[in-house]
Amino acid sequence: MEHVEHVRFGDQLYAIIVRASFREPGIHFFSSPELSQQLAYMSHPKGKSIEPHRHNKVTREVHYTQEALLIQKGKLQVDFYTVEENYLESRVLGAGDIILLCSGAHGFHVLEPLEMFEIKQGPYSGEDDKTRFAEVSRSEIRIKGPGQ
Repeated sequence: MEHVEHVRFGDQLYAIIVRASFREPGIHFFSSPELSQQLAYMSHPKGKSIEPHRHNKVTREVHYTQEALLIQKGKLQVDFYTVEENYLESRVLGAGDIILLCSGAHGFHVLEPLEMFEIKQGPYSGEDDKTRFAEVSRSEIRIKGPGQ
């Protein structure tokens, strides 16, 4: 699917990007069952009913935080790094794009005034939740894909 990118480095899935241009009827799951966040797109016709339901208590074990970013307005550059803090490459997201950050490390640069939603497992545990490190120099940035 040209509107969906599974960002991989080696055999590791770092992110799933679904572009605003994605349009398919029905339900499409982009994430695999082993991820701790589920990413799906749903498109239904007028009159479609979804039965009332509740979600049952299910114990899940989460080892690393995964986050989804939904870009409402502007442009965001996402820089991908290994867990060893080595820069890999970058992508640019625009309004309507969504990214599920699955593994590795990442940094961001706001390229145009930005409004976005962040969805991730909570509660946020402050500075214990992440390890910060120095970003790559601007001259080393390599942007791949649409939205540049």
